Amino acid sequence: MKIAFSPCPNDTFVFHALTHGLVPGAPEFDVTYADIDITNNLAASGDSDLDVLKISYAALPWVLKDYALLPCGGALGRGCGPLVLTKDKLEDPSALSGKRVAVPSERSTAYLLFRLWAAQNVPGGVGEIIVMPFHEIMPAVQSGKIDAGLVIHEARFTYQNYDLSMLVDLGSWWESDTGLPIPLGAIIARRSLDLAAISSWIEKSVEYAWKHPEASKDYVLQHAQEMDPAVAEQHINLYVNDFTGNLGSSGYAAISTLLTRAADEGLVPAVDPALLEFPG
Repeated sequence: MKIAFSPCPNDTFVFHALTHGLVPGAPEFDVTYADIDITNNLAASGDSDLDVLKISYAALPWVLKDYALLPCGGALGRGCGPLVLTKDKLEDPSALSGKRVAVPSERSTAYLLFRLWAAQNVPGGVGEIIVMPFHEIMPAVQSGKIDAGLVIHEARFTYQNYDLSMLVDLGSWWESDTGLPIPLGAIIARRSLDLAAISSWIEKSVEYAWKHPEASKDYVLQHAQEMDPAVAEQHINLYVNDFTGNLGSSGYAAISTLLTRAADEGLVPAVDPALLEFPG
């Protein structure tokens, strides 16, 4: 069975057991490690041979015909949202009007949150949107190549190293505006497969990770792009939580609210709510 997820610590932590033969009854998995912008496009391409993928919740409207959303393994949470960073400290969001902003993907929850926030707070809207790999964004802001950057993942722990300032924590904005957790990364599987079995294997992989947190340490650090072990641990603690075990009613409400608001703004196609339900 073919699976694709990012090399980020939360994904390697969650899928360590599944991909190392530690989940009873699960088949052997052929793993592709790829940035979420790549997996978003792979899932939406229509000709991918991948069976299970980690994608952004923002990409769901393009893939739900062929792939089902699984209720486990993904990333939602509180206090873990993307940040908008600038070189100079800004107090007024309207300063972004007409400015050049780098984003990690235009099919990401981070991007949707940014656009929804900007619609409320940046008169006239921002200027040019530039897509670049997330690890290149902070250096680009620091050098003045762009005016602001939308950052994700461990950048929330390291942006001070680049002498950057946070204009807004979009996670805090979303939570205060909706009262819901932030839907970040989704796990999807082909609708033609045994979805109940796949979901069960992933649940068991999550359970193994929680029971044996040291077992995946070498694997996590191997793929963490020379990340400091302490930062990798912070990353896991932030993004692997109860929603990883099961989305629950508030998780599904967060996903539905994000996609409905984004569709109302013309950012994504409208989604049939029935397609968000787990058919397994």
